[in-house]
Amino acid sequence: MIDSTRENVISLTEATKRLPIRRGGKRPHVSCLYRWTVSGCRGVVLESIAIGGTRCTSAEALQRFFDRLSSKSQTPVEPAPAGRTHAQRSRASERAARELEKMGV
Repeated sequence: MIDSTRENVISLTEATKRLPIRRGGKRPHVSCLYRWTVSGCRGVVLESIAIGGTRCTSAEALQRFFDRLSSKSQTPVEPAPAGRTHAQRSRASERAARELEKMGV
């Protein structure tokens, strides 16, 4: 939660100027930061407050956001379950064909 009395509150436009240059030599667009405040990125939402009609965040909130994203990316991910082999799919298909034949389909 942003504490406007203790944190360095900045507009989303100003926040874009504090981010590193990305692909194509450009910084993230303000709409990208707005999306981070509304729906988040990889399940992490950027804290923001509305001051008048302006959506704002803070330098500290940006740091917390990036810290959470970084820690999430370093969390070990369980491997996906192995899919069926070609032989397993063939056997299942043959079994299904026999079942359908028994049913008269």
